[in-house]
Amino acid sequence: MVETVAFGSAGARLPSAAESAPGPVGGARRSRVRTWPVLLALLAAVAGTLVLLRDALPDPGAIWALAAGADPRWLTLVIIAELLSMGAFARLQRRLLRTGGVRISLRRAFAVTYAGNALSTTLPAGTAVSVLYAFRQFRRGGASAPVATAVILLGGVITTSAYTLVGLTALLGEPRARVPTLIALAVAAFLAILPWRSTRVRRALHDLARRRLHTVFAHGRVAPVFHSLRQARDLMRLSRRDWCVVGTLAVLNWAFEILALVAATRALGLELAPHHIMFAYFAAQAAGSLMPMLPGGFGAMEAGLIATLVGFGATAAPAGAAVTVYRLVSLWAVVAVGWLALVALRASDRADRAVRPGPRISLRPALAGVVSRDRALIAVAPQPSR
Repeated sequence: MVETVAFGSAGARLPSAAESAPGPVGGARRSRVRTWPVLLALLAAVAGTLVLLRDALPDPGAIWALAAGADPRWLTLVIIAELLSMGAFARLQRRLLRTGGVRISLRRAFAVTYAGNALSTTLPAGTAVSVLYAFRQFRRGGASAPVATAVILLGGVITTSAYTLVGLTALLGEPRARVPTLIALAVAAFLAILPWRSTRVRRALHDLARRRLHTVFAHGRVAPVFHSLRQARDLMRLSRRDWCVVGTLAVLNWAFEILALVAATRALGLELAPHHIMFAYFAAQAAGSLMPMLPGGFGAMEAGLIATLVGFGATAAPAGAAVTVYRLVSLWAVVAVGWLALVALRASDRADRAVRPGPRISLRPALAGVVSRDRALIAVAPQPSR
């Protein structure tokens, strides 16, 4: 799912040592402690729902039996597509770093991507933790604080835009959603073109937009995001070729993820149309986002996928088996690799510090800035699709 190293933003700016007083960090710790009762309550609610609906759910034994008999050729494609999805995201981050004058090896870029994804998926408030982890790794790779922040911010904007584009493709592919989507796009295009037909209308809309946008951008939560995006744009001068490369990689990140789900359904003999599976993927993403405290959207994602696939004509047991295969690869296998990558990176960083001792990069200033003031920036966090 989503979530997919969840790199977010390291903040509008990195606070100085004077600003990073222990108070906000302690508050962040208390906030994380308070999340555990919420998480336990959510898990209890999910368990209670499963008990109440146990007669309506497919038999777990039948699901595992079907999953064990899945077509190995399609299973191989599930794994390959997942590797390509994660690889596209790692290359996107590496390309942005190179644009900022920082060169890291592809191997390290992959390791940081997998490790960040594991942190994002398995920890409470994992997105914020993975943001800080990504920032720290970028700094160790030679990036300055502004460049590391710019890479995280631009990566978020690019991957979110790609997600929107792929989502529109899914809506246009579904016949029942095609007409409303085209109408909405036509209205948006008309409103965009209308001002250019009349000088008076153009001036009036320009004045109205300037006043409204000034109010929005001056808001306490929006202003840091807007300011950071402007700084990132000024710092990272991407050429047209760079924009094409990173845009393509962002689209491929999501496309390969959906291909993995398509392959999982084919492995179980489900002959659903690809656009139906795309629609199911985005519906499940929406379901998972409703319970952000659950690791990797566990439970919500599976329920959303199964329900949508069944709605498009699949039987419950094969649909459950397909979702099980997909999630075992796209979530749990990727998380396991991510934790191994995190351990390897820690060992490598310790060895580098022993050979080349230098100033320790502390997360305390960034933690104080991000958690206490810039929570809104996490919303633009780029996420490898999970």
